[in-house]
Amino acid sequence: MTACPCGGAEFRTCCGPLVEDGVPARTAEQLMRSRYTAFVLGRPEHLWRTWHPRTRPSTVDTGGVEWTGLTIVEVSGGGEDDDDGVVDFEARFAGPDGPEIMRERSEFRRRGGRWVYVEGTDPRSSSGPL
Repeated sequence: MTACPCGGAEFRTCCGPLVEDGVPARTAEQLMRSRYTAFVLGRPEHLWRTWHPRTRPSTVDTGGVEWTGLTIVEVSGGGEDDDDGVVDFEARFAGPDGPEIMRERSEFRRRGGRWVYVEGTDPRSSSGPL
């Protein structure tokens, strides 16, 4: 049994089907967890596929840090019957200067029946998208 990087259950029953097989997320939180897992595992194709085309960069880089943990702070909307949702989270990582925490308030939207990531902002500031 391999634990899922997102902190959920076993990888093959948690984020594995989304990251490895392209199974659509049922909720915004599930998509956010799978995107974190894709960063941990270095799977940029999942990140690109689940990024809204309006805000998606031309390439996605997953390198540079070692992700060490995820905490969901708050979820607003984003359920199976919603069209929009917000997931506020903290992702811990080891960077060049030691352990750090990234805090993001991620916006998700249902597009063509699938959840996609739109953009993220730092909830501690009003500086706009990250």
